[in-house]
Amino acid sequence: MLKIIQRTTLGAFLLLLMPLGVWISNWQWQPGESGNLLRVLFWMTETVTNPWGILTSIILSAWVLWCLRFRLKPAILLILIMNGAILAGQYTKSTIKEQVQEPRPYVIWLEKSHGINGDEFYQLHRQQRGEMVSTLLANDTQLPQWLKNHWAFETGYAFPSGHTMFAASWALLAIGLLWPRRHFATVAVLFVWATAVMGSRLALGMHWPRDLVMATLISWLLVTIATLLAQRFCGPLTIPPEEHREIAQRDDGL
Repeated sequence: MLKIIQRTTLGAFLLLLMPLGVWISNWQWQPGESGNLLRVLFWMTETVTNPWGILTSIILSAWVLWCLRFRLKPAILLILIMNGAILAGQYTKSTIKEQVQEPRPYVIWLEKSHGINGDEFYQLHRQQRGEMVSTLLANDTQLPQWLKNHWAFETGYAFPSGHTMFAASWALLAIGLLWPRRHFATVAVLFVWATAVMGSRLALGMHWPRDLVMATLISWLLVTIATLLAQRFCGPLTIPPEEHREIAQRDDGL
């Protein structure tokens, strides 16, 4: 139990470094700051945005199962635990958003540059908000069309970040479940991906650094519980004897 908490806590600390650094630096988002880099970050965001986030969860679930090589019954239970943690995070995110009702950075920018009223904007239905964003930005030649479309699609509240919660949860699941099996490359790739997703939310004007910080902390709590449940009900997370032999054979081959 202690080792699991230590691993997920270390993972949360690593994920928090970027948003905390941005927060402390007092960086302020402005639209149109970069071109190609912004498009790459948009692609990172799209791996989490519906419906692509569903495909991402399916791929990551399958990969984790392959890495752990559990038998059928514990594997099914593990899928339920992992994706239950992801869904719990999204439900928690939606509940908090409705209570806090923090406007997104791009909405604050629209208030200043296009004279909209933020309170009236969020009183509209989601489809009406999207239509308003599209209408306001129709003649804006500085913003790329894909960013306008993304803003029109993402018109909800900001705090906390659902995209961050999704990506951070998978990264923390990786370090919680796969680190004992020495799947270090998978853990590293998922942490880089999660950090890129988090950075994309800032660069695209969708979130404030505090949104990312809170989302990561919630993910840490949910994933820690999920990993403890997985170890309790799905089987040991440490390397089994047969995998020890495979590792030894690989090392001998090198």
